[in-house]
Amino acid sequence: MGFVQIMTFSTSKPNEAQALADEWEKATEGRNTVVRRVLCENRDNWGHYFSIVFFDSHEAAMANSALPETRALAAKLANITEGPPTFYNLDVVDDRA
Repeated sequence: MGFVQIMTFSTSKPNEAQALADEWEKATEGRNTVVRRVLCENRDNWGHYFSIVFFDSHEAAMANSALPETRALAAKLANITEGPPTFYNLDVVDDRA
């Protein structure tokens, strides 16, 4: 059914985080395995974000994580976030529209 990675992080520089993600997307075009990505801000905790990334499978997510550009993105994000991110790796068991 698919696989979802959720990364939560806090930053006072959301525009910089978005620019880094856009830069990564361009640099990995045709090679990244992302199906869809959504960035959300927590209304109950401003400055706390959720990056929700959809993949076809766990294997596709791991291949994406192995890209050198993905590792570089993580290092750049570490410079603009308050503390380390928290990751959730989720198998999709039901998906309805």
